[in-house]
Amino acid sequence: MIITITGALGSGKSTVAKLIAKKLNLNHYSTGDFMREIATKRNLTILGLNQQAETDKTIDKELDDRQINLGKTEDNFIIDARIGWFFIPHSIKIFLDVTDNEAARRIFEANRNEKKYNTSINETLENIKKRKESEVKRFKEFYNIDYYTKSNYDLVIDTTKISPEQVVEKILNFIKQQK
Repeated sequence: MIITITGALGSGKSTVAKLIAKKLNLNHYSTGDFMREIATKRNLTILGLNQQAETDKTIDKELDDRQINLGKTEDNFIIDARIGWFFIPHSIKIFLDVTDNEAARRIFEANRNEKKYNTSINETLENIKKRKESEVKRFKEFYNIDYYTKSNYDLVIDTTKISPEQVVEKILNFIKQQK
């Protein structure tokens, strides 16, 4: 079983994917982790890397190839990836949604390695909007897709007002119904 989880920034993709991986004993991968590795190597923020990726196609190519290779060589994993569903079309495709304000609160509170530019909730909200705009533009230009189009997915869940555990429960119930 291969599960791809995508969704809005701050929707809980990584948290939910890790919980499901543990419950189902699946390997877990994350393009967010892949991107942080690339950004660190290039001494950039995630936003900076996204902006650079608008003109430097080698960034997306590296991410794409990692996902395509996973889909061809492995089974029994979950990946949280913005467009993993596109590169691994035989997966169970799940989209997690969240309001921008809740996403900003979550990201600001998690305060990942982006402390350099997420110094307030308002700044985090602006960075979310810029990052989303950059990704939507890039994916439309490079692949002619909009990952916010809900019809791309087998299951869509709004995580704004529910816990990660409740999201996991919904996903596991959905998977049981598919068997």
